[in-house]
Amino acid sequence: MRTLFRYLKPYWLSIVLVIALLFIQANADLSLPDYLSKIVNIGIQQGGIEPDIPQVIRTSSFEALGRLMQAEGAGEKFAVLQKVYEQVRPGSAEATMLSKKWPLANSEPVMSLNLSDKAAVDAARQVFLAEYPKLVVMSQLPSLVAAGGAGALGGAVPSGQPGGQAPGSQTAPSSQMPGGQATGALAGLSPQAILAQIDSLDPLAKSQLVVRGLQKEFEALGVDTVALQTGYILNIGAIMLIITLISVASTIMVGYLGSRVAAGTARDLRRAVFTKVEDFSLAEFDSFSTASLITRSTNDVTQVQMMIMMGTRMLFYAPIIGIGGVIRALGKASGMWWIIAGAVGVLIGIIGLVFALVVPRFRTVQKLVDRLNLVVRENLSGMMVIRAFNRQDHEVQRFDKANRDLTGTMLYVTRVMVVLMPLMTVIMNVVSVSIIWVGSHEVAAGSIRVGDMMAFMQYSMQIFFAFLMMSMMFIMLPRASVSADRIAEVVNTPVSIRDPETPKPLPRPVRGEIEFRNVRFRYPGAQEDVLHDISFTARPGTTTAIIGTTGSGKSTLVSLIPRLYDVTEGSVLFDGTDIRTLALSELRGSIGFVPQKSMLFSGSIADNVRYGKDSASEEEVRQALELSQIWSLAEESPEGLERQISQGGMNVSGGQRQRLAIARALVRRAPVYIFDESFSALDYRTERAIREALKTYARDSTVFLVSQRVAPIRHAEQIIVLDDGHVVGIGKHEELMKTCDVYRDIALSQLKQEELA
Repeated sequence: MRTLFRYLKPYWLSIVLVIALLFIQANADLSLPDYLSKIVNIGIQQGGIEPDIPQVIRTSSFEALGRLMQAEGAGEKFAVLQKVYEQVRPGSAEATMLSKKWPLANSEPVMSLNLSDKAAVDAARQVFLAEYPKLVVMSQLPSLVAAGGAGALGGAVPSGQPGGQAPGSQTAPSSQMPGGQATGALAGLSPQAILAQIDSLDPLAKSQLVVRGLQKEFEALGVDTVALQTGYILNIGAIMLIITLISVASTIMVGYLGSRVAAGTARDLRRAVFTKVEDFSLAEFDSFSTASLITRSTNDVTQVQMMIMMGTRMLFYAPIIGIGGVIRALGKASGMWWIIAGAVGVLIGIIGLVFALVVPRFRTVQKLVDRLNLVVRENLSGMMVIRAFNRQDHEVQRFDKANRDLTGTMLYVTRVMVVLMPLMTVIMNVVSVSIIWVGSHEVAAGSIRVGDMMAFMQYSMQIFFAFLMMSMMFIMLPRASVSADRIAEVVNTPVSIRDPETPKPLPRPVRGEIEFRNVRFRYPGAQEDVLHDISFTARPGTTTAIIGTTGSGKSTLVSLIPRLYDVTEGSVLFDGTDIRTLALSELRGSIGFVPQKSMLFSGSIADNVRYGKDSASEEEVRQALELSQIWSLAEESPEGLERQISQGGMNVSGGQRQRLAIARALVRRAPVYIFDESFSALDYRTERAIREALKTYARDSTVFLVSQRVAPIRHAEQIIVLDDGHVVGIGKHEELMKTCDVYRDIALSQLKQEELA
């Protein structure tokens, strides 16, 4: 996974923006249940009136509150209220302005709150919320005043109650006070005891008393309470709509940025894998199968891309929403914390079990994908062989086994993961019922309000969805981690053949002399050398042929010249310079190489030939095709040089593929040419024509000709005979026939005695 972080660095700014947007979105989502509780608690249950210091209060109510506080000996507290309230008399400009909302201001003096001094208003608010509930209760119990004597409170009882009721009004007070105290029970207490009882109420009960008093106060001030309630609900609803739009905009931006980060990282990973594979020598290719490399650059990269795209949202959003949801839920109803704790504990247990069952299968899944790709690739590449040997049924069974193994593993993983959602649904439903059951009892006891219970339920759902998102990440992360490790395995594979730190230039002009000096070679991981103490020199203007029995090391020998492998001991010199000190581009750019297996690419004939030299003119392309005896392929086609070659050259014959590969090498006009069994699919006439053309075209070049047949190499200036990795003969045909038994045996097995003369 560390390799993945390296490829995420270019997108750090986008990731920071994603985190910031997710923080905004999470806070927006977390605030919505709080606003819903306000609609229920304040908008519906309290008529849109919040328990706060009012902007306007009747003068009679203000004076009554003052008398009550004076009777308690809290005159200094009342002075705090007097500091922020000013009396507004009817007929004044301020009264006219206030009357739009508070109609009583036109006919009676009212007290208006001065908001200029915020600190003073905050202090007055605390005093009001603490003392006003006492006025509300005392106003509802006028009989207590008559029984206890007004003198007991110093005449503190107001002459008019909040709501406009006179002390002698016959309207019965509420039978149940907030906090659970019955007014009937209070009737038997002294005024001082009643005030002490009110002081002991919890903040929620006091706030309800404040709201009850303000409702009657606002009615007495002529306020349209229906419009007040409707306006409050609409205002909160508008705020919720704006917050929702902010959340939606954040979601869209997060999706856009997350997709860009994921797609960009996937592109960079594919480029890194492809670039690294291009740098691989044959030694590294031996470590990875072609099917595995394809899977790693496609399926594995896709897994990482999906993880990044989902992770940029879930990995950051889920913890924010989960932790924030817990904090806000406990703030609404701390008494029900055990419900969330129990559900979260069960969730963690389920997720841990699923994690333990699924994760080990993910590495198996990717290996099975490799296997399936391998079988499909072999079937598509070897279709002609499969049909020739009538092995279709066998290959179907082989594919079916690979397919069933992958399907079975994926089904196991899917079945385990599918269990998560039903279990989550059951847990969420149980939690919802538990919250309603416990919450309803707490609402009845006055511990919480209905809106708070509803908000608590929504917060609990958000917490569970956060855990659900995290569980999905826990499932995706291991598989993506396996894929990331597989990609890193390719990207971090050290390349054994690379440019030297300070490459030397080839001497000018480039002659093309190749010298093998005491060369030994052993394949990586092998126990024994396959080439032993090889020494010879191939000079410009000559053909050096290499012949030997199957497995004698002919192709391995010539593959050392362009550094497809590096020698184990000794050195290969190019114009007297060790090829390991040359830049690979300069070395390989000086060699025209025709491999044993002729590989063509999809595109036109001209494209395939110009693969050897991008800047080759049409005349140079035509000359190379004529020298390779393949010009007729373009000449006979209406498209000419633009005739299309399919992938791998499957729409031409084996001989045509070889000749096109030869043309691709010849167009370079290189100082060194290597033909590794390049004439094996050609008839004798065509082969001879190409060799004759080479004598003129490459007369100044060093030519290496690898062959198992004697006929193509009889006239070479130098023939090297290999046997089990050893040079057993060097010389011309006639010399070797006399001095080299291996060469003589090969020649006699292929040609008649008179042909060898």
